[in-house]
Amino acid sequence: LTQEVNTNMFNSGNSNSEEDHLYDFNTNIDLGAVPGTSSGFNRAGQPNTSFRPIGTAAQRGAQQSSMGRNAPMSRGSQSRAGLMTGAPGGGSDARPMTSVSGAGYHGSSIGKDNKAFDPLNLGKGPAPPLAEKSDNSFEDKAKDMERKVHKLIEASAEAVVTKDYLKVLEKAKEAGKAERSLCKFRESHNLAEQINLDLTYAICFNLANAYYHNKMYEEALNTYQLIVKNKQYPQSGRLRVNMGNIYYEQKKYPQAIKMYRMALDQIPSTGKELRFRIFRNIGNAFVKLGQFQDAIESYETIMNGSPDIQTAFNLMLCLYARGDKEKMKKHFIKMLSIPIPGMTEEDEETKDEATDITVDRHDSLKEELSKKLKLSNEKILTAARLIAPVIDEKDDWEAGYKWIIEQLRSDYESVCSEFEIDLSMVYMKKRRFDDAIQVLKAFERKDAPLRAIAGTNLSFIYFLEGDYQQAEKQADIAMKSDRYNAKALVSKGNCLYAAGDFNQARSMYLEAVGVEADCVEAIYNLGLVNLKLNNLQEASSAFDKLHTSLSNLPEALYQLGSIYEKSGSMNAANAGGGAVPDYENAAKTYQLLLNKVPGDPNLCCKLGQLYEKMLDDNTACHWHTEAHRYHPVNLNVISWLGVWYVKREMYEQAIEYFERAALVQPGEVKWQLMVTSCYRRLGDFYKALELYQKIHEEHPDNIESLQYLEALAKELGRSSEEYTKKLEKLRRNQPAQSQNTNAGAMATRGAATGAVPQQAPVKQATAVERDSRPGNANARPERSERPAPARQIEDFPAETAPNMGRSPLMAPRAGNSGRGGGAANQRANNRNDDDDDFGDTDVSSLLV
Repeated sequence: LTQEVNTNMFNSGNSNSEEDHLYDFNTNIDLGAVPGTSSGFNRAGQPNTSFRPIGTAAQRGAQQSSMGRNAPMSRGSQSRAGLMTGAPGGGSDARPMTSVSGAGYHGSSIGKDNKAFDPLNLGKGPAPPLAEKSDNSFEDKAKDMERKVHKLIEASAEAVVTKDYLKVLEKAKEAGKAERSLCKFRESHNLAEQINLDLTYAICFNLANAYYHNKMYEEALNTYQLIVKNKQYPQSGRLRVNMGNIYYEQKKYPQAIKMYRMALDQIPSTGKELRFRIFRNIGNAFVKLGQFQDAIESYETIMNGSPDIQTAFNLMLCLYARGDKEKMKKHFIKMLSIPIPGMTEEDEETKDEATDITVDRHDSLKEELSKKLKLSNEKILTAARLIAPVIDEKDDWEAGYKWIIEQLRSDYESVCSEFEIDLSMVYMKKRRFDDAIQVLKAFERKDAPLRAIAGTNLSFIYFLEGDYQQAEKQADIAMKSDRYNAKALVSKGNCLYAAGDFNQARSMYLEAVGVEADCVEAIYNLGLVNLKLNNLQEASSAFDKLHTSLSNLPEALYQLGSIYEKSGSMNAANAGGGAVPDYENAAKTYQLLLNKVPGDPNLCCKLGQLYEKMLDDNTACHWHTEAHRYHPVNLNVISWLGVWYVKREMYEQAIEYFERAALVQPGEVKWQLMVTSCYRRLGDFYKALELYQKIHEEHPDNIESLQYLEALAKELGRSSEEYTKKLEKLRRNQPAQSQNTNAGAMATRGAATGAVPQQAPVKQATAVERDSRPGNANARPERSERPAPARQIEDFPAETAPNMGRSPLMAPRAGNSGRGGGAANQRANNRNDDDDDFGDTDVSSLLV
């Protein structure tokens, strides 16, 4: 019953019922339409005012469900309002679709304006450009100005990277001007609250940094001072570190320490790393002041907090300066325990392994760790070398070295090996070659690089000892361990050179130069072996290359000068004596060498000999005088200068040099005879007689002095019988052969002194005989090498040469005409101007 009532309530009397809808129902009872009447009136002919279901033509033929409702229709066939959705016909006009019109859809694909469907406006093309503001605001202008300031600061920072410091300062000043203009602009337009204090801080800091890079320290300090005193910058106190650095560079260490400590007060305890860096700067400043104890305290603070290898090394230097042996040991052990930042245990295990060259990947981190490891090992090795000789309590340097080796052996094997080689070098310096050999032989069981080093040093030791066989053996071991070891190749070449195998030695030196182009020993030895092989051109090239690369090496210049001498002599020999030797280039080279080693007397003497060969006697005298000034006891130089002045009849100067020679060699009578001869040539016979008497008292067996005493006594009208008897007695006591030998020596000495008695046979030494005398390798060239007039010795006693008509005691062209009287002067004027009593005497040959 309930179902039927509900059905009657919701369905009309027609067979066609409406679609199930909550709002489509009729509350009145519909009795149905009267046949023959219109559907709009009821049976009584009155209009029907009740709700009627609105349906479509399609719904009229629709079947009802079991509940009496119409079966649902497909979507779009009928709307809930019962109106047609755009379908033509059906008894009513189509209404427009309104349910999706808000999304831009229309009932037809083409709208009223005949445009295609485009809800996202994709067919309109790109959006039009934004319209520029015709008039910017003051804030926008301020922002533009601030951007320009930032660009100037960045340009200044980039110039610092490229080290264009002038540009740094220029951009920094421009940024400062632009920032001040920006502040004035904001203040003038009531934008003072937008002033950027951080930007002002950056401007001032950048300007101070620019002053610092341009060495304008006062301006930089003033700029930093402005920042530090500004209360608006709470962190500006740290900039006192920069001020301290400036004072440090100015060597104002007390002010630098003050600034560092003020900066230290501004940094909280949480910034440990920064505080330790400042402590290191303080310690460095104390070291510069020589206050090592204060520096030690600063470094120890760092070592107790955050130790590093550089601080440990600095601390070792200060402890060495203080001589604190216990602390040196303690801190050296602590230095060995400092880890390398960033290096793990795996890195330490693989640090000695060779890098695989087949791997193309560039490991920059590994390279950085390798650099840190190398730096650490260098600092440790340097510290060990420094403290090893002094750390032992009993001042036993050997015990100190052994203690260091024990500490290094466990964790630093490579450093320990290098230090053992240093120990062997110390043994060599102290002439303990057996101990050095023992230490170096222990390297035969170690790695190849160490074997090569030890073998090279062993070869050098054996070479110095003259054991060339062992030296060559050790050189072969070093070459086998490392064929590209230039020092080992040089050692091998030296052994071959000593054995006389110059060609093989030359090959070794060339190979050493090929391995190491700047190996000084190989280049120098190559020049020497080429001199032995008479390859003067190649020798000159080697020494010239060495002089070019090492201009301060005097040996190369000396060898070049000697090559010019040899080449000149060889050219003269090849040309049959007609070619001019290359002495000029040799002299120029030696003068250049003299600039490197000023005051070398041997070099000055060498120059004097060269200019004498070039017939420039005045320049030769200058260089011999320089040699005498630097080394006044060289008898060769003294005799050369004395003879040079005698030949020019400057007897006063000659006397000075011969007297110096007599002081240097007081037991040699010839110097006293030369002095006496000069006085005799000056006409001072009384002084000469006095000196001859003194010589006779000191050397009573000297025949020359007796001969001259006899002649002078007769000339001055004094009794000469005593001297005559002594002279005859000496001659009778001497054998005939001894007389001849002494006579020959007297002839030579007489030529030097200026007078030889007639009884003594005269023997002139030829140039060949003079050159063959021992010790005459560097003697001055003889006058026989130059054209000279023949000389005849004229100084004879008066009774043995009565036909000469003159006294043999008068010097030619004496400077003082009053000393010898009128007759003596007349005889002097009659003497040949070319006569020279010293003749061609080789004075230097008598000095042996």
